[in-house]
Amino acid sequence: MNIALIAHDKKKPEIINFVTAYYEILKEHQLFATGTTGQKIAEATGLSIFRFQSGPLGGDQQIGSKIADNEMDMVFFFRDPLTAQPHEPDITALLRLCDVHQIPVSTNLAGAEIMIRALDRGDIEWRKIVKDRKDQV
Repeated sequence: MNIALIAHDKKKPEIINFVTAYYEILKEHQLFATGTTGQKIAEATGLSIFRFQSGPLGGDQQIGSKIADNEMDMVFFFRDPLTAQPHEPDITALLRLCDVHQIPVSTNLAGAEIMIRALDRGDIEWRKIVKDRKDQV
């Protein structure tokens, strides 16, 4: 599975802890992240992560492009709902693309815990069927 990891500045420690806790599950997948988040996760865990630009510099849009092209299977986006973000339209667009293309997305730790357990159980395998069907069209 292709998995995107994104976190606002105040949530970066939380996503690093999450990835560290679920290292054994995540190491089996292709990981993508926005710039600084990806760098910090890679430094903390040693995981191989493809890094896009930082979110405010277009990274959210780059991940959105992967979603629109059916090349992303899950998104973990640890948002900070109490801090204004200068690239809020990009964030909204990314979440809208997840909804349009039926991509599981979690914006907080509680949802992320549920999604990672589902991934581990194989509950997200339906994404492979969807990708295969779209590739055949």
